[in-house]
Amino acid sequence: MSASARWSVVALVILVALGVALWSELGAQDTGGSAYSAGQETVSARDRRDADTAEALQGPRAAADLSPCPVPGAGPGPEALRGIVLECAGDGSRVDVAAALAGRPAVLNLWAYWCGPCADELPAMAEYQRRLGPGVVVLTVHQDENETAALLRLAELGVQLPTVQDGRRSIAAALGVPNVMPATVVLRADGSVAEILPRSFATADEIAAAVDPKIGVA
Repeated sequence: MSASARWSVVALVILVALGVALWSELGAQDTGGSAYSAGQETVSARDRRDADTAEALQGPRAAADLSPCPVPGAGPGPEALRGIVLECAGDGSRVDVAAALAGRPAVLNLWAYWCGPCADELPAMAEYQRRLGPGVVVLTVHQDENETAALLRLAELGVQLPTVQDGRRSIAAALGVPNVMPATVVLRADGSVAEILPRSFATADEIAAAVDPKIGVA
């Protein structure tokens, strides 16, 4: 084979390789888009450990005996949270977060099972919810993949607040919450963010003093 022929073959091989690489990249982008769309409808397994199967969670869920997660309210809910679907830690059901928070003031408490200040604060959050009643949603957001540990910690604390499992920290990312725990996000009834509080609270009175003026509670 002549030198010119050999170079022609090499050039052809390079062109084929480039074409395959481009096709693979476009295929990956299409797959990513499809996965994202599906993520709007299904809970991602990446939010929890592989070990946290429905069967494995039965005992911890029974021990925690959490309150049901909020059902969809009136209106579309917080715009920044639209499309985020998480698992309700109490029963494994899906929660469209924006819809669940629509139409009522809400307090989101972001925490993790290994966070000491979070454990100190959660009972105060539970007491705050008891005082306010159903007019305000208090929802805890567990920001670690170990869902079993979260349920056992809540059972240990005797805190039965509704909880969503958010191992990827999707809510914090969507709302721009600083990377600290615990953190509290106060949402108005129209879905707008009244305040982000990257701090811990020791008592229900402290929570009320910080939150109530933001959501119009007398």
